[in-house]
Amino acid sequence: MPYSVAVLLPCYNEEVSIGDIVRGFRIALPDAAIYVYDNNSTDGTIARATEAGATVRREPMQGKGNVVRRMFADVDADIYVLADGDGTYDPKDAPAMIARLIDDNLDMVVGARLGAAENDAFRTGHRAGNRVLSGLVATLLPNRLTDMLSGYRVFSRRFVKSFPALSRGFETETELTIHALELRMPVAEMPVPYAARPGGSASKLSTWRDGMRILATVIFLFKEARPFKFFAGIAAALALLAVVLAGPLVVTYIETGLVPRLPTAVLISGIMVIAALSFLCGVILDTVSRGRREAKRMHYLAERSVAAADGTGLVAGTVRRAAVPRAVD
Repeated sequence: MPYSVAVLLPCYNEEVSIGDIVRGFRIALPDAAIYVYDNNSTDGTIARATEAGATVRREPMQGKGNVVRRMFADVDADIYVLADGDGTYDPKDAPAMIARLIDDNLDMVVGARLGAAENDAFRTGHRAGNRVLSGLVATLLPNRLTDMLSGYRVFSRRFVKSFPALSRGFETETELTIHALELRMPVAEMPVPYAARPGGSASKLSTWRDGMRILATVIFLFKEARPFKFFAGIAAALALLAVVLAGPLVVTYIETGLVPRLPTAVLISGIMVIAALSFLCGVILDTVSRGRREAKRMHYLAERSVAAADGTGLVAGTVRRAAVPRAVD
């Protein structure tokens, strides 16, 4: 097989489901290396994963983002499959996602939970939050993805090894998406089923707490990726506020030749100064951001693409299709 495939499963107290997930990926991708990274589980997650045949490693720093950072740093492969260990994603979809990555020479394929709204697996709050956050990213960056928060993804090596991985928790999916959009990587979505958790397991995601963290991550990463738009927007808002406050003063000055509300005039002057400084910050930081983006792009290009992984230089074809094992019914 010309490609090495690694399946990465971050886990925290997933004793009920992790054994079946590992066995499912073993059937769907018999030649893949399967890694379970335990994140301080207090149940039998490690034992169940070991019994199922996975390579088990530990990450003591709590949070999915910390686990993803460790997995991406430790594991070497040509293709990476990232999924949750809670049983909500079907391992049988992995071969088709890998084939799409190879055939189109992509850097990321996202399993979009398009049919999840038809059942109770995708809670209403999570679904609404996903739509709001995905829509927000679409307004800030050229977003081609509809399910920004999906945990089922396939990556190329050049994506994984160029990903900075700065987040700590569930906001890591947002970071993965914005990393791809910022560098304009070739990405795609594929619809996948999304099942309910098996009985006896509980979700670790808090709708409001993690939702606010994800929103803060979107704003922070937008500021890092597009600082001119970010600070120019702030400057425009402050300038508009100053103009609104100055309106009555200008009318009074025209009518009487006096400025009776001196504190308001001083406040307006201060707001305009801050607006000007914000605009200048955007101009300066945009130059810095461009340099950082160029450096990340060069690091990204330093890694081999999927097309070059087997040494043939082919992008698609029957040879590549045969190289990816299909799911066994």
